[in-house]
Amino acid sequence: MDDKTRTELEAAVYRRLVAHLRERTDVQNIDLMNLAGFCRNCLSNWMKDAADERGVAMSKDESRATVYGMPYDEWRAKYQKEATPEQQAAFAKAAPKH
Repeated sequence: MDDKTRTELEAAVYRRLVAHLRERTDVQNIDLMNLAGFCRNCLSNWMKDAADERGVAMSKDESRATVYGMPYDEWRAKYQKEATPEQQAAFAKAAPKH
């Protein structure tokens, strides 16, 4: 497979992952962090890191809106729930790995 095709496929997979996460607003970021070690915020940080590496102007708010499909504060107000004690404990246990 050539590099151009690989990049196009990777981009398609990323777009599908982001679309899936936008649809699954019931899945909280803390759950993603506890189970997979990354969340929507991680994806948005990676997007900003990639932009920075290439000299592309992108703010943290812009990278988050790219992943969330809306401003982050709006997503939080609509969908984010208070973490349970169990979720917080699992995160605290895994936090050194992040």
